[in-house]
Amino acid sequence: MTQLNVYTIKGEKSGTVDVSDAVFSVPENMTLLHQVVVAYAANRRQSTAHTKDRGERKGSGRKPWKQKGTGNARTGSIRNPIWRGGGVVFGPRSEKNFKKKTTVKMRRKAMAVALSEKVRADQLLVVDSFSFDEMKTKHMAQALNALKIADKSCVVVLSEDESAVSLTARNIPRVKSRSLSTVNAYDMVNHAIVLISKDALKKLEARLAEKTGAVKN
Repeated sequence: MTQLNVYTIKGEKSGTVDVSDAVFSVPENMTLLHQVVVAYAANRRQSTAHTKDRGERKGSGRKPWKQKGTGNARTGSIRNPIWRGGGVVFGPRSEKNFKKKTTVKMRRKAMAVALSEKVRADQLLVVDSFSFDEMKTKHMAQALNALKIADKSCVVVLSEDESAVSLTARNIPRVKSRSLSTVNAYDMVNHAIVLISKDALKKLEARLAEKTGAVKN
């Protein structure tokens, strides 16, 4: 079993928690982690850039002048890509598909690898609970200061019972909140610190260890 320190939101150590080695002490596997993170990034990509080809440009389809005898270069349309206002050749198109596929087993294993790397780098912080008097941004900011991570990018992982805490983090720069159902390896890699409550930690461990084949090496 791996032991992690548990802190209060005031930055004081309040104890330790035992977690499974099958989730939080997985050997390094950067090939898998890179593959899954690249897939997450690709699947988030939106194909919004779109250039018009000659079939989408406005203009007559009439041949501008006859083929021979004018002294001009031959041409068949004012929508020709070499004409000003014509279509664009090889420009970005909105129908391009950037999607990449990964399996559930790959995503679970990559999550375990990312969590293990955070533990080894001492970048996984566990708090006993997010027990704020009021759900206000200033209280989350004070907690981050007390934990000495206010100057770092941070992903706050919340259980279903802690969903209201996301309101306290949404206006703090470089701090993102994620629920247990949406957090993934991409979030882990893209933030320096993972901040999680003891309750959410146990639920995340149970979710990743649900199928032992997903976290075996």
